[in-house]
Amino acid sequence: MERIKVDMIASTALLCELDHNPYFSPYVVAEEGYAVVVRALQDKDVYNQLETIDGTFHTLRKGVTFVGVLGERQALKGYSGRLPLRVDKGDIINVLNMGGILGKCISDHPELGPALKVEVLGAVMVERDGQFVHARIKDRALQPLATLEDSAPLVVISGTAMDTGKTLAGCKIIEGLAKRGYRVCAGKLTGASLRRDVRNMQDHGAIACVTFTDGGIVASTNKRMAPVAKAMIKHLNTFDPDVIVLEMGDGFIGYYGVDELLLDKELQSFTTAHVVTAADLAGVWAADEVFRNRYKAEIAVITGPVTDNEVGNRYIEQVLGIRSANAISEPDRLAELVAQHSLPKPRPVLSKGVKEIAI
Repeated sequence: MERIKVDMIASTALLCELDHNPYFSPYVVAEEGYAVVVRALQDKDVYNQLETIDGTFHTLRKGVTFVGVLGERQALKGYSGRLPLRVDKGDIINVLNMGGILGKCISDHPELGPALKVEVLGAVMVERDGQFVHARIKDRALQPLATLEDSAPLVVISGTAMDTGKTLAGCKIIEGLAKRGYRVCAGKLTGASLRRDVRNMQDHGAIACVTFTDGGIVASTNKRMAPVAKAMIKHLNTFDPDVIVLEMGDGFIGYYGVDELLLDKELQSFTTAHVVTAADLAGVWAADEVFRNRYKAEIAVITGPVTDNEVGNRYIEQVLGIRSANAISEPDRLAELVAQHSLPKPRPVLSKGVKEIAI
């Protein structure tokens, strides 16, 4: 079996456990989650960064070889792409996101320019039980779970769209709860594979984090995500958290599966607080309508750009009757509102950060 030297390994391929000299084959399996070696065919001034397995970002320049993972993406504020029915050595495909998702771009974004083109060099192979098989992320992923029997309280953060401050809100809530003595775990349940957000959550005090990619999903579009989400939550519960903070990538209206999760009665039975991010008052009004009438759930706190000044906060609190807090200027208030809404007091610390466990 032949080896190939690669310059980078995309973070999406983390579960494949590869080194920079992987085995490869010219025969590619054109299915989501399979790792392939590609060569960048051009330089690009914007959206030219790749997140690698160590969490750092590097510029993709013409001639760079790297391992990415086949998949699709349907982003409102990014590239939209699909997985071709067939992928052969020598084919030209595109980099669809900074996590290293590879597919055929079918819709560019005016602010990002055309998606970067790459040439397929071959499929990544790994040795398992004495045989070489195609590397894919599902082989080492969490197994889907049909039923979630128990869980620590869930704080669920969703938004009206991409880029409305969900990750920022999640990080500030995690940081604030951790300072209050809560043992916090965190996860990202939907989106397109990129580990930056959960790394930020861990940097802000989460003791353990997972993302949907750990469940074998490259992008959560057009999939049943509830079994994957339940597997992630069950895994996070093994760390004995007081609370689990979960971010929903994209908006609750869209293709990424957020609506399915917010409708799942089992998941909602463990959800003690919904935090919603929005960019404007129309989005807040729509969120209030959708949560009350479709999800049958109360919004605990509104945050995001709509809370950047008193105009938005006054409308949210006085007209809609929902609490609001800005994640940048009022992070402590945001965390306190979440804690006050429905979380029990944190367990007392016995010594060296070890918390009392009820028998």
